[in-house]
Amino acid sequence: MKFVILTGMSGAGKSTAIKMMEDIGFYCVDNLPIPLLEKFVELSSMQQNAELQKVAVGIDIRSGQALEELRDVLDRIWRAGCTYEILFLDAEDSVLVKRYKETRRNHPLAGGERVDRGISEERRRIAFLKKRADYIIDTSRLLTRELKAELEKIFVQNQDYKNLFITILSFGFKYGIPADSDLVFDVRFLPNPYYVEGLRAKTGNDREIREYVMQYAEAHDFLHKLEDMLDFLIPNYIAEGKNQLVISIGCTGGKHRSVTLANELYRLLSKSKEYGLKIEHRDIGKDALRGK
Repeated sequence: MKFVILTGMSGAGKSTAIKMMEDIGFYCVDNLPIPLLEKFVELSSMQQNAELQKVAVGIDIRSGQALEELRDVLDRIWRAGCTYEILFLDAEDSVLVKRYKETRRNHPLAGGERVDRGISEERRRIAFLKKRADYIIDTSRLLTRELKAELEKIFVQNQDYKNLFITILSFGFKYGIPADSDLVFDVRFLPNPYYVEGLRAKTGNDREIREYVMQYAEAHDFLHKLEDMLDFLIPNYIAEGKNQLVISIGCTGGKHRSVTLANELYRLLSKSKEYGLKIEHRDIGKDALRGK
């Protein structure tokens, strides 16, 4: 029997993940009382029917004071010979606060206090589960389909999972540096296609812009040095338990040079299966929207 404990921060997407686990063949039980967990595992392991060969149990802060017993319960289950994996869903505090405000729900630990107080207390109480987790997925920037892809990678394709998801983000400096950036690179040292007749209206996703930017040796030198630095940094980020990495590449308007270099970096990094990867072009359409 494959047994998965699905846990994490309230608002990080556990309910959505439970439904996705059902879709990929898991028998799922959400918010099972912790005192019943050992008996549930025992009975499930005795069953021979196919639907109980893959089981996922959702456990979170709703367990209340009983959550303090979970550490000992997990130890006893392991000693009894039941191997399990822990999937922990997390998100940045600012994202969790925003999600609670959008849904107008109260955090289970907030009471009459502000939401961020409840989030802080929840982190403290479930920190032991995050430390024991086999997989940590930060959903701060994940779309629903991207979360599904990550779950399928782990539980369907059985790929090795390194708990790091990288976002490559192009942007325009005139619209501000993305607040969630971990690494920021300025490619305004390259000639700007904006001033070339016939190229202004195009973007870094167009062949003409890519060819213009990549004709310069400096663009290739930049990519080579950046790739070399990331080859050093990423394994160390993984070793330190980092879950999200946002690499931001900026030019003046976020439409030409930054888009081109972001696409090229995405192509280089996509060769690896050590981490999840996606690309976003934050400001690519803003000039068009402003009628420029």
